[in-house]
Amino acid sequence: MRLLLAAASVVVLAACTTAPVAPIVSEAPAPAFPSGDSGAGEAEFRALYKELVETNTTYSVGSCTLASERMKARLLAAGYPESDLHILVDPKPNRPQDGNLVAILPGSDAAAKPILLMAHIDVVEAKREDWVRDPFVLTEAGGYFYARGASDDKSMAAIFTDSMIRYRQEGYKPARTIKMMLNCGEESANEFIGAKYMVENHLDLISAEFALNEGAGGRLDPTTGRYLYNGVQAGEKLYQDFTIEVTNPGGHSSRPVPDNAIYELGQALMKVQAYEFPTEFNDATRTFFRRMGQITPGQEGQDMRDAADGESAAAIRRLSASPSYNATLRTTCVATQLTAGHAPNALPQRATANVNCRIFPGHTQEEIREQLQDAIKNSDVKVMLRSPPETPMKAPPLPAAILGPIEQLTEKMWPGVPVIPAMATGATDGRFTTPAGIPTYGVSGIFADPNTTNAHGLNERVGVKQLLEGRMFLYQLVKMYAGGQ
Repeated sequence: MRLLLAAASVVVLAACTTAPVAPIVSEAPAPAFPSGDSGAGEAEFRALYKELVETNTTYSVGSCTLASERMKARLLAAGYPESDLHILVDPKPNRPQDGNLVAILPGSDAAAKPILLMAHIDVVEAKREDWVRDPFVLTEAGGYFYARGASDDKSMAAIFTDSMIRYRQEGYKPARTIKMMLNCGEESANEFIGAKYMVENHLDLISAEFALNEGAGGRLDPTTGRYLYNGVQAGEKLYQDFTIEVTNPGGHSSRPVPDNAIYELGQALMKVQAYEFPTEFNDATRTFFRRMGQITPGQEGQDMRDAADGESAAAIRRLSASPSYNATLRTTCVATQLTAGHAPNALPQRATANVNCRIFPGHTQEEIREQLQDAIKNSDVKVMLRSPPETPMKAPPLPAAILGPIEQLTEKMWPGVPVIPAMATGATDGRFTTPAGIPTYGVSGIFADPNTTNAHGLNERVGVKQLLEGRMFLYQLVKMYAGGQ
């Protein structure tokens, strides 16, 4: 997940009743865990996971195409015909190493729309000298797997590929067609984005009634190891960078004048810092604070309940002190980059700042641009969109047909652990698939403490036990949605 876009904070999304997804084909109960076929083939999974993780897929020197070819070879060996496997590369960046893999397991019911399993296989850069271990060698130590991508997002990519292989080898005949997309470029900002390319150029190949993706997982207590809740992501904030710019004739630095582009930019940024976007609630955020308030002790839990029930100003003020809670309560904008001046002995002719905004659902990028311009109150300071705006997205609905199987399976695997639907304040590839008509839900069944997973950071890791549980969870969940036998 692009943590450069946002921290992994979440808000609950209540089940919606509009635009429902069609009923799932089968709601047969899951078999008992951890025994049963769902845990079979662990050695083969470990080998696949190791191969995928150890295939460098960084933007600088890696190759998603090589990773896709290796996963394709495993699918071919499992019996998939060449006609059901596709490696597709966006020709515009002229980077043949950025291949996306699509695999298809045909369903038996032509009237049942497909399900899409999606995971990105590119990873964030990692320097060997900074890590305790080689980031591109999968290491198992102390109950964890360590490597770049061990969690984000080769964990789910490996699980989905492993599941597709097992379905074929078992002779499983789903009612729904099952599609898998391993895409490249999720971590590459606007350099290239595989999911965007696939939606714009190969939507017919990946079209589905809904998709399963990254974006949420289980949360555990790092002190006790107790599983707190299993998260389900539906929807996310809208991402937009703005350029704030001041221009000036400049001049010789020996003759300073009050009209200085750097000073004006600094004053504008101070106003952006001081400006707080209004508090907003929707069904998602209100339900989040209400439910989390029931399991959070002390004043914090009381503040959550008060904020949800009455929008208490005092409670909201205390909650806003937490960056994660603040991000769920409003649009946020923050300065992230500065560029100014052209010479050390000259008055600056131009000063610019990048301001990164995460926009609360329901607002457009232009609306936020105007609010920033109004907050600055200086017509000489220009606020501009840095990049073309992405399509605003409404959170997809969470009908019983989607949420029910997750709740059933969670209760069977981890009795008493609640399921908390979520809306991310960051960004995933779901921001392209959901507006394209493929409602996308983040669910993994992999429990972790986000503060120690270190995705995008040093010594990224995932619990061995938790990864294998997530493998069992997703293997069975997909069968529950796809039906058949």
